[in-house]
Amino acid sequence: MSELKPIRRALVSVYDKRRLLEIGKVLSDAGIEILSTGSTAAALATAGIPVTEVSAYTGFPEIMGGRVKTLHPRVHSGILADHNNPDHMSAIAELNIEPFDLVIINLYPFSQTIASGADFAECIEQIDIGGPSMLRGAAKNHGSIAVISHTSQYDALINAVKVGGFTLAERRALALYAFRTTAEYDLAIATWLGHGEELPDWFGRIYHRENSLRYGENPHQGAAIYSDGAAGIVGALQLHGKEMSFNNYTDADAAWRAALDHKDPCVAIIKHSNPCGIATASDIATAHKKAHDCDPVSAFGGVVAANREVTLQMASQLSEIFTEVVIAPSYAAGAVELLAKKPSIRILQCGVSKISTIELRPVSGGTLLQHMDLIDAPGDSSTNWKQVSGEPVSASLIKELEFAWRSVRAVKSNAIVLSSNSASVGIGMGQVNRVDSARLAVTRAGDRAQGSVAASDAFFPFADGLQILIDAGISAVVQPGGSVRDEEVIAAAQNAGVAMFFTGTRHFSHA
Repeated sequence: MSELKPIRRALVSVYDKRRLLEIGKVLSDAGIEILSTGSTAAALATAGIPVTEVSAYTGFPEIMGGRVKTLHPRVHSGILADHNNPDHMSAIAELNIEPFDLVIINLYPFSQTIASGADFAECIEQIDIGGPSMLRGAAKNHGSIAVISHTSQYDALINAVKVGGFTLAERRALALYAFRTTAEYDLAIATWLGHGEELPDWFGRIYHRENSLRYGENPHQGAAIYSDGAAGIVGALQLHGKEMSFNNYTDADAAWRAALDHKDPCVAIIKHSNPCGIATASDIATAHKKAHDCDPVSAFGGVVAANREVTLQMASQLSEIFTEVVIAPSYAAGAVELLAKKPSIRILQCGVSKISTIELRPVSGGTLLQHMDLIDAPGDSSTNWKQVSGEPVSASLIKELEFAWRSVRAVKSNAIVLSSNSASVGIGMGQVNRVDSARLAVTRAGDRAQGSVAASDAFFPFADGLQILIDAGISAVVQPGGSVRDEEVIAAAQNAGVAMFFTGTRHFSHA
């Protein structure tokens, strides 16, 4: 299984010509015959490296601007012939076809072309046909051929030439990489052509492992972090601290989204994927203090996200609190150094404020695909709310209700947020009924519930949950409405003199 397969003849056709001449010289110096196409052959020949053009070998010219150059039986027979199959070798010998031992191919840059904003016709021209065909053929025939599909494999190729070839295990690993390369390439094309289908009949994504994690949610669970190439938490720059854990990533993502739900300077503190404090203010340090004051006990060991640069003042405050992760778009001079005095804190910088519009949620046997729950529905604007009880309210109270409504999106259902002065003062989450969530929010708020406003992520099915909030002293409430008992709920608010608004939009979260 470890026997080396000598390399005598190579087919080289690359778009990315980095290190091409170096590789060409290594092959040539080792006495390996090189066949090549178009610009690749020209580059090698100009450098004085012996090369045979594929068109001269096949007797068929490159045509249609290079669309057809390697799609020829003499090429693909030499790639697909099993060197251990006498019938294969006899068949190509009768046709004066020689087998290849090595294929070096990299593909037209399709993904880079579409990312550049090129027009449709240009993108179509960057769909490689011959390249994937040769890669797949060589990968299929890896028992006989080594296939190089990326420049990152050139060092391994140079070493293989020095020692006399690749082992079967090495050729199998190269084949696997090649098939993954063509799979990703085809998926990029199919996704691009299907662009505009919001919930398509077919979809796929490629994820590359970024890092192995110590463990998953619990120590007995293996885990790794993968990237699909989109900007976000996975690609955030870690400026300090231990490696991120599985739970760090989930909480950091939840915190980042919660902070980005607000337009004003905002800080969100997350514990176990739920907020234990959210606040906005005119400056980020004040927002952090207000968020922390919501539930200092739960904030211990939490994840903190800021949607503005972390100032020295915020860093000073944060440095006095045990915090697992802090994430922000940037840090003022000296802020990182101040925070880094705590060796265990993980400091992340994420300059991307765009949230994906599509959410995947795996379930047994498949996955759910939905539009992301963003704060962008008509009912998320107070101008579209319907007041159903109470007296007319001030603009400042509407602003407070807007803050509570934007904040409740980040809370797991059943969700209740009590807020005052653009800061959460009590949060009830993750309960199996809204009554318990209301009790939890009121208990955590304590005396701060008096005069606060409330937001509920979904309607009150009965008046009992609302009554708990009324008895605690709330002044106004915003909720989606839509219960068959809305009239009962409205009557409870009206009797208490509490202003209640219906949004017509729900932000329920089961995850």
